[in-house]
Amino acid sequence: MSFTLPSLIAIVVSYLIGSLSFAVIVSKTLGMADPRSYGSKNPGATNVLRSGNKGAALATLLLDALKGWVPVFLIHQFGAQWGLGAGVAALAGLAAFLGHLYPVFFGFQGGKGVATAAGVLVGIAPLLGLATGVTWLIIAVFFRYSSLSSLVAAFFAPAYYLIGGGIAWPLDRTVLIALIVMSLLLFWRHRENIRRLAAGTESKLGAKKKQD
Repeated sequence: MSFTLPSLIAIVVSYLIGSLSFAVIVSKTLGMADPRSYGSKNPGATNVLRSGNKGAALATLLLDALKGWVPVFLIHQFGAQWGLGAGVAALAGLAAFLGHLYPVFFGFQGGKGVATAAGVLVGIAPLLGLATGVTWLIIAVFFRYSSLSSLVAAFFAPAYYLIGGGIAWPLDRTVLIALIVMSLLLFWRHRENIRRLAAGTESKLGAKKKQD
């Protein structure tokens, strides 16, 4: 695909939207401690939950997912008049995801991106997001490791896209590449969790812990 000015603008704006670290914003708005100062120091919903404020954690989760979904949805709905197709929508979603990981407004110190990636998947195709979400849930129920659930879901997301391509949604090479890049980045951001899973020291869902 070729990049035009509208597509470049859409990608840059999506990155800026993704750079809104809602874990920090929600916490500051509610007068809570900065999530980068306690627990895993990861600005995400899981770490906000360690504060004991479930409402703040839920708000963070939803807003982080929303910032991944919104750019993709808007391009799907209104991008055709600007020559923006599914490929640009996926790249915009990837840009929002990168914004969450490396937010320009917060010193490029972001979260792990699971919720934002989920929002991107739902934006690309609701059934794709549903299948990946169900995969996360199944692994979480049986093994009770949030990190393992995220890793398995990240692995299967591009596979689901390929399986459903031409049946549930049109298959687009740029979309597939964007999904693979997101999956690889999710594995990279969870590298410490992978080490703890291998060592048998990773904490399970519902267990109190200092690190994730």
